[in-house]
Amino acid sequence: MKLTKTLAVTSVAMALALALVGPADAQALEKKQVTLGVGGKGLLYYLPLTIAEQRGYFKEQGLDLTINDFRGGAESLRALVGGSIDFVTGAYEHTIRMQAKGQDIKAVIELGRFPGMVLAVKKDKAAQVKSFKDLKGFKVGVTAPGSSTNFFVNALVAKEGLKPEDISIIGVGAGPSAVAAIKKGDIDALVNLDPVITKLVQDGDIVILADSRTEEGNMKLFGGNNPAAVGYAKQDFIDKNPNTTQALVTALYKALKWLEKATPEDVAATVPETYYLGDKPLYLTAVKASSAMYSRNGIITPQGMKNAHDMLVQFDAELRDAKVDLAKTFDGRFVQKASAGM
Repeated sequence: MKLTKTLAVTSVAMALALALVGPADAQALEKKQVTLGVGGKGLLYYLPLTIAEQRGYFKEQGLDLTINDFRGGAESLRALVGGSIDFVTGAYEHTIRMQAKGQDIKAVIELGRFPGMVLAVKKDKAAQVKSFKDLKGFKVGVTAPGSSTNFFVNALVAKEGLKPEDISIIGVGAGPSAVAAIKKGDIDALVNLDPVITKLVQDGDIVILADSRTEEGNMKLFGGNNPAAVGYAKQDFIDKNPNTTQALVTALYKALKWLEKATPEDVAATVPETYYLGDKPLYLTAVKASSAMYSRNGIITPQGMKNAHDMLVQFDAELRDAKVDLAKTFDGRFVQKASAGM
């Protein structure tokens, strides 16, 4: 009788202990303290990251996450290559470029199925620009030189015969610094994302030339989906820290699933108020305009990989001559496991 009672008490204690242990703890994380890099965290391009952070999904997975917010994605990539950070939420294009350079950097989850980027010109310059080729000689602001916003404008002008050096690329960051660059006349045009674009449109400062926030816009520009924000890391990190990688992916995947059902009001109530750029109604409008761009399942399709590659080779001769195995740019195992667990 005593033995039965002891076993019952032990079983209850074990059940309570298991209930208190999160999924990541049960998987014995190899590295609990992780440093993540992002270029412009307040942009809607990276909204899944902020949702995962603010809703506690990283902590839920047992992670102690430090987020370094850089001026642009190129800086995040450099930090990863240099070894000062472990993981990046950045543009998928970086994995292709690094594979071409012989560096094994791999995406493990798709966060955005559309780039969500917009190319626009300052309103007083709009009459001069009938097509992308008219941007020749213009000062074009991007989040950072070498970032995905830089790739975006390079690809568009290449469609009409211009070379990257035919325009002047200027790093203006994201958020208030990008808004200020247009308003002060430091640049003639810019490629940026929401809420920056919605702010400048509502203020009457810009005219949009190309918009990749919607499926229609992507079909027009690229002929289909073009994977955008992803989570990526060095293959060495993934190999040494599979459970930690899984925890990161699971947290980001939960954020994608939450966003599927969230209203703009839900999003605004979750993110820091600094994301509003001082105008909450504007932020709500921006969230609504960008809602279609988030990945539905976290998987980068082969066609999406090809579309991204085809965009890059339009202006990058080095990449055009390189042999890139696109299958090596994405590892879908972690997303599949995250999906199975929900």
